[in-house]
Amino acid sequence: MLSRASRLAVVALLIAGAVPAAQPAYAAGRGYVRLAHLSPDTPAVDVYLSSQTGAISEQVFPGVGYGVMSAYLALPAGGYTVSMRASGAPKSAPPVLTTQVSVAAGEAYTIAGVGRYADLGLRVLTDDLSLPANGQAKVRVIQASVQAPVLGVALPDGTSVAENVAFATATAYQLVKPGDWRLVISPADGRAPTGVDCSLQPGNVYSLLILDGPKGLRSELRTDATRSGGVPTGGVETGAGGAAPPLWPMAGALLLVAMGALWGLRRRAAQVW
Repeated sequence: MLSRASRLAVVALLIAGAVPAAQPAYAAGRGYVRLAHLSPDTPAVDVYLSSQTGAISEQVFPGVGYGVMSAYLALPAGGYTVSMRASGAPKSAPPVLTTQVSVAAGEAYTIAGVGRYADLGLRVLTDDLSLPANGQAKVRVIQASVQAPVLGVALPDGTSVAENVAFATATAYQLVKPGDWRLVISPADGRAPTGVDCSLQPGNVYSLLILDGPKGLRSELRTDATRSGGVPTGGVETGAGGAAPPLWPMAGALLLVAMGALWGLRRRAAQVW
């Protein structure tokens, strides 16, 4: 018959082992939204985020320029409206773009202004933040370059990360070998490829933005989720804040409790012997 201390130790170990290793930490009842300006020929905009149910006060992000992507905002589940107005325009001015998004608890979304200015649109991307198994990283490509309307991305050894990615589209996430890589971005029209240095850590999830630069293609690697830190987030009220609390400290604390209980059992057993 197990003693009370022994039962506590077993329960603690079972709980610690049940903490999922393949999911980032989420705040209860919340989803995650980040905003991006990915239209190369569109001037800076003011972005408005409002709750359709009044769950949060309206958020305004002024002067958002091309290539800017926010951290995730932790939002109560529900419906939201995202609008873009020309930078400095009064709130009473009609928005250049507007869209609605239904935020589900435990889900994440990127809402981006994409395309050329003439046919600008707001696109809602559903982000897959489930963590890859240890020993792998996960990355997708978001193509926001008109200089190379169609392109491919590959590892230095030729292993493809994405092929024939068209302007204003995003790929699915792909599992890749982690490491410090010089990724090769190859325009489909045969122009010389561009090398991009990036560090892909095991167990992390990334979005690779392909953007137009003054001297050709440029890129930015954004961390979507990490095994150690959960989902990188900003505060709803200020646009800045800490990351969502990771799951591993909880598991570590439970393991310490279990180890303490087991140590007590061993100590009493030694006294008996």
